[in-house]
Amino acid sequence: MGPEASAAKRARRFPPWIRKRIPAGDEAARAGTARLLADLGLATVCSGAHCPNLAECYARGTATFLILGESCTRSCRFCAIPTADPGSPREDEPEAVAEAAARLGLRHVVVTSVTRDDLADGGAGHFACTIRAVRARLPQAVIEVLTPDFQGSRAALDAVLDARPDIFNHNVETVPRLYPAVRPEADYRRSLDVLAYIKRQAEARGLKTWTKSGLMAGLGETPDEVRGVLGDLREAGCDIVTIGQYLSPSAAHAPVARFVEPAEFEAWEAEARAMGFRAAAAGPFVRSSYEAERVFREGAAGSPRGLPRAAEPPP
Repeated sequence: MGPEASAAKRARRFPPWIRKRIPAGDEAARAGTARLLADLGLATVCSGAHCPNLAECYARGTATFLILGESCTRSCRFCAIPTADPGSPREDEPEAVAEAAARLGLRHVVVTSVTRDDLADGGAGHFACTIRAVRARLPQAVIEVLTPDFQGSRAALDAVLDARPDIFNHNVETVPRLYPAVRPEADYRRSLDVLAYIKRQAEARGLKTWTKSGLMAGLGETPDEVRGVLGDLREAGCDIVTIGQYLSPSAAHAPVARFVEPAEFEAWEAEARAMGFRAAAAGPFVRSSYEAERVFREGAAGSPRGLPRAAEPPP
């Protein structure tokens, strides 16, 4: 069976709410975004992770930039990005990301990366350079970074925070019981510690940096386990949470245990808000970076603190 037939067979197994409709008439806009990224030699997690929202986001002229390579040093069983040597970081990549963000006219720039356990700082310095390059080109833009755990290195986390991102995102991805099967090279408590450390340090420095995390549903977790993760994230000071449906990239990846109905996602979003998250988004197609600007601004509009000021230059 060829890849197209296999994809069609999997699609037939999807419930109706998982079958995403691609808006007609947006081909030129999608092609324009793809061409710009190709011209600048930039990768996106939209493409690398087989995101179902790619066509929609490209048509709106937005994308989540993937830095530090297109392959990963870890082998998480939920992720489509291949495990291999990512090679040396591209020296001009920060400027290329800034150029792309400027050409796209982005007001909210999201930058993520593969995990680079092979680098002494885990790629933290490259993140910092990218933040500063984007800030120089787009001083009014909100900058959101979605980072790996840097193996818990405080020095690496400080390097990213010193560059003053407005939003620091690190995904816990799933419930702790499923880590050995889904994220064998990661550690749930370490991920929580990353978020808690960033929140503490930001507050100590007088920064209004928001912290964010996300998890996937449908891997075999129970409602009580999801509730436990939400509680742990709040205890770590997490401001924004996202919950989306896990979709297996291939037969070699972790299988989908169940498809969560939209009503259940709505209930999780309401419960997260009730628990004190400043912003929450949950739904079948919700991803950590999907509609990140809308989710953040809705949260900021309801917050007495308003927009963060991490973007302000140091005194």
